Parts: sequence; structure tokens; C-alpha cells
Amino acid sequence: MEYERDEAKRLANLRKHGIDFIDVPAIFDGDILIVEDDRYSYGEQRLIAFGLLQGRAIAVVYTERENCTCIISARKATKYEQRVYFEQLSN
Repeated sequence: MEYERDEAKRLANLRKHGIDFIDVPAIFDGDILIVEDDRYSYGEQRLIAFGLLQGRAIAVVYTERENCTCIISARKATKYEQRVYFEQLSN
């Protein structure tokens, strides 16, 4: 799978959340939980993947475009998101 990212968003995300989009694809190689982000009408389907990156649970917002996964943002998962993620893994 190809991964696409906006360089300005990548740098802003790195400053704000300490997570580099370059590292994010690694979560898709492990156990992930994917939910649709339907809070707003974004004009395209947005998904949130929860997974582990370097031993910590993160949330990655992305969209699928043709043969490419476009990373929109990545941050540490909230305590609630972590609980749901780990509960789903244990089921």
C-alpha cells in the first residue's frame, strides 16, 4: 500500500503531537481497530485507525484514495480510546 502525506501537515502534526507521519504506516502491520469518522461531512470517507506505534496507542485519521492511504493526522489515543482498543483486542 502507498501512503501519502502533506509535508506541511506532517510538520505541524510532529510539533503538536510528537508523531511523525513517516512512522505511522507501521501501525497497519499490527493489530488495529478501524472506525469511520462521521462526525462531519468531510466530502470523503474518513477513517480512524487505533493501533500501537513504538509501544503506545495512537489514533490515525486517514482516507483511502484510489491505491493510496492519505494520512490526515496522528495523535496519542485518549484514555477512552485506549480502553476501547485494548478491549477489542482481547475479544
